[in-house]
Amino acid sequence: MDMMSLLNEYDETKIDSRYRLVIISAQRARQMMQGSSPLITSKFTKETTVALDEVLQGKGEFLTGKEAKVAMKEAMAAREIEERARARAKAMLPKVDENEIKKDLTVYVNDQKVEEAPPSEPEE
Repeated sequence: MDMMSLLNEYDETKIDSRYRLVIISAQRARQMMQGSSPLITSKFTKETTVALDEVLQGKGEFLTGKEAKVAMKEAMAAREIEERARARAKAMLPKVDENEIKKDLTVYVNDQKVEEAPPSEPEE
């Protein structure tokens, strides 16, 4: 319950509502769960609580309003450029005939014994 008592102490110029506080904290907690290290030393151990503590202490940056929209557009444009680069790199790879690969693999995969025909008896 320590975190709930801190809600009255946060800077309202940056965080205009409790809803925004929750959203920012959830995004930061997701980053920490994916491997990001905490920005502060906290007495808490759970990522969600540490993230809330970070946001309440004013550590880290977040964008709101027009700045956030511009940043989202820039991120989407960067992703599209990256996807196009991957597509170009994939197109430059040599074309491989799947049938040829299957033929080559059957030589190694086909380990069944081939039964030999019984020797025929010589005719007299």
